[in-house]
Amino acid sequence: MSEVILETKNMKKIYNYRTPNAFEALHGIDFTAEKGEFIAIMGPSGAGKSTFINNISTIDQYTEGSVKIKGTEIRTMSSNEIGTFRFKTLGFIFQDFNLLDTHTLFENIALPLSLADVKKSEIEPRVREMAEKMNISSLLHKFPKECSGGQRQRAAICRALINNPEIIVADEPTGNLDSANSTELMHILQKLNQESGVTIIMVTHDPLITSYTSRLVFIKDGNIERELARGDMSQDDYFQKIVELNAEESRGELKK
Repeated sequence: MSEVILETKNMKKIYNYRTPNAFEALHGIDFTAEKGEFIAIMGPSGAGKSTFINNISTIDQYTEGSVKIKGTEIRTMSSNEIGTFRFKTLGFIFQDFNLLDTHTLFENIALPLSLADVKKSEIEPRVREMAEKMNISSLLHKFPKECSGGQRQRAAICRALINNPEIIVADEPTGNLDSANSTELMHILQKLNQESGVTIIMVTHDPLITSYTSRLVFIKDGNIERELARGDMSQDDYFQKIVELNAEESRGELKK
């Protein structure tokens, strides 16, 4: 039986809430992610993709409704509890890497462990083990500005995975990468999902990147408009279906 790891019910995000300038960015979203799924979030610019992913991952606070991760309602948790929850359960990968320029790659990767009060004697071997998996062991002494985009993204992945999270949240993780590094990153995430059972929820605009996932959720005007499950389809067939769906949505936009 499948296990629900994340669930939202009637989740709304309203900016400038209860003011004349109130703007409802998300309209009562119902969404479920099962443990081990690899989900892509797509949609046109301004559709609410990043707002959605920020509100399901404790980065932002939803206005109304419910968000449960592993059965726990986020709204009932204190800021300290949310902080601990993030360190233990969630890993984040961002388009701009979000590495600290004044810290080496080693220090950037070690940061979540330091914040989680892991013993210093445990930090170094864990960082080095993770860096070896991502083939950046020789770069740990370098600063982000001394590394390529692909190397920085690998460091960001190391930082996201260092606490062995159950859920990875990725916002346009290939946005600043060339095609070769983008493909390599998706192979890494796909392997992590398939071999370790990590749940991944990823925002992307690219149908090819989406073809590595197991399910597509299409957001438009603050609503989940359509979903597409890969099922038994090959990656090529799934890619074609994604392209067709995007073309249909684009034609719909042009008709308006």
